[in-house]
Amino acid sequence: MFLKTLKIENNGLLIRDLPFHKGINLIVDESITQDKKESGNNVGKTTVLRLIDFCLGSDGRNIYQDPEFKNKSNTQIEQFLKNNNVIITLILKEDLEDANSSEIVIKRNFLQYSKKIQEINNESYNDDTFSQRLKKLIFNSDAEKPKFRQIIAKNVRDEKSKLVNTVKVLHLCTRQDEYEALYLFWLGIELDTNARKQKLLQEQALEQKFENRLKEESSLSLINQSLLIIDRNIKELEKKRNSFNVNEKYEVDLTKLNLIKLKVNKLSTEYSRLEMRKELINDSKINLEKELSQIDTKQIKNLYEEAKVLIPQIQKTFEDTLNFHNRMIAEKIKYISRELPELEAELISVKREMSALLLQEKNLTDSLKKSGAIEEMQQIILELNEAFEKKGKLEEQKRLIEESQNKLKAIGDQIEEINKGILSKDDLIQQRVAEFNKYFSDISFRLYGERFVVSADRNEKGYELNISSISGNLGTGKKKGQIAAFDLAYIQFADSLSIKCLHFILHDQIENVHDNQISSLLTEIVNGVNCQYVVPVLRDKLPKDIDIKQYEILSLSEKDKLFKVK
Repeated sequence: MFLKTLKIENNGLLIRDLPFHKGINLIVDESITQDKKESGNNVGKTTVLRLIDFCLGSDGRNIYQDPEFKNKSNTQIEQFLKNNNVIITLILKEDLEDANSSEIVIKRNFLQYSKKIQEINNESYNDDTFSQRLKKLIFNSDAEKPKFRQIIAKNVRDEKSKLVNTVKVLHLCTRQDEYEALYLFWLGIELDTNARKQKLLQEQALEQKFENRLKEESSLSLINQSLLIIDRNIKELEKKRNSFNVNEKYEVDLTKLNLIKLKVNKLSTEYSRLEMRKELINDSKINLEKELSQIDTKQIKNLYEEAKVLIPQIQKTFEDTLNFHNRMIAEKIKYISRELPELEAELISVKREMSALLLQEKNLTDSLKKSGAIEEMQQIILELNEAFEKKGKLEEQKRLIEESQNKLKAIGDQIEEINKGILSKDDLIQQRVAEFNKYFSDISFRLYGERFVVSADRNEKGYELNISSISGNLGTGKKKGQIAAFDLAYIQFADSLSIKCLHFILHDQIENVHDNQISSLLTEIVNGVNCQYVVPVLRDKLPKDIDIKQYEILSLSEKDKLFKVK
């Protein structure tokens, strides 16, 4: 899919209508940076990328919560978007050179509830189904994992983490199993086990915590040895008890009492287990809630201002990162809390059953006391009851530990089976990586005279992609050049294997790349790739040999900002 047009309307009035073409698409900021402390960061050039991303499912907060619209501008743009019916329309096209090729028309606004617009091809979708539908239309995939937003993360590089990391383009808390699913998808290897593996790993982590908590009380070996001793003690006490001559009703009531005590003890242990699991979940919730950062961003305002003077191109995305982090934590809290209602219901049921049994126990105990059993017999009964109580508790502890171990084994076996299935694809994975490296090493060599190489390495957590560089650590400019090489090479790789992909790259801060590499990218390399390279730039930061008019799709300035809001 290619970008065809991006349209911005305010209550039916057209503000912008941007046509895209193949190759370089420049969004030019006409600001003269030597005369401006803000360096042109307030006219809306990066916002174009974020509006495209908004149409592809982002929450859109970074459009007005970014340093590009700092202080008054922040409030001004936020109010403009939320107080008006500003509709953003993005049209994607299968083939820009074929007028009859399929199109995807996406419309969104920034309003809520009944006024909210979120459409794909004139059909409305909620937040959950919107991205699923885009994934189906663009990638022809119904698989749960990886998520659509994860797949396209490398296509929209406007945030700090994606501007400094080539393949680690997701949130910093993302687990390796999620990255594995993403990397395999990028390589054109879609497995229906990705979502299942991730859920199993989450279940495994929770069950492991539960087992560890159980083992804090006693080990399985100690329980087994204790049961042997208690069983021996019970046999001796029963032998003594049987030597007494008591009536048949007494024996029946005594047997009932012992059985009831055994049930009560098992229920008591079950109640403790449920409470423990509830406590574990609540502890996890509390720990996650502590991760919900409540940092006052105003306190670090001065720090960012000072840093900005020293480093003009600094990415000030703290608030966005903070908000995204908190939303991720909230989703995790929602996931781990799903079991709480069921646990509460089980606790009530067990408590009710225990109350009924305790009443029966009291009635039988009172009845046995009235039977006039001799003092020695009563002592034996008391010791027997205590022994059965201990035995019931130990047996329930043993059951819970063994049940947890069996669950962990079953989960581990399923994960191992999934991993075997993934490992069986190793030859294919390595072939795909080798195919990708043909393009990646070629573009990187043309940029820097050095061949970068991707490797697919496997550890106990799964596959990960790594990039090696002969020169070691990369500087900011060279790193951005590596990212550009990776993204362009991916499109060539995907086309060579007919893998569905987005044929556009949105890349901010290209000014950090050295002039030589900018010239190579814009005048040579991109033109050889079947893609669109959309870049917001400051006019006076581009090399002099670049024919800007040839590539320019939009020109912005202090007098002509993106939303035309004064």
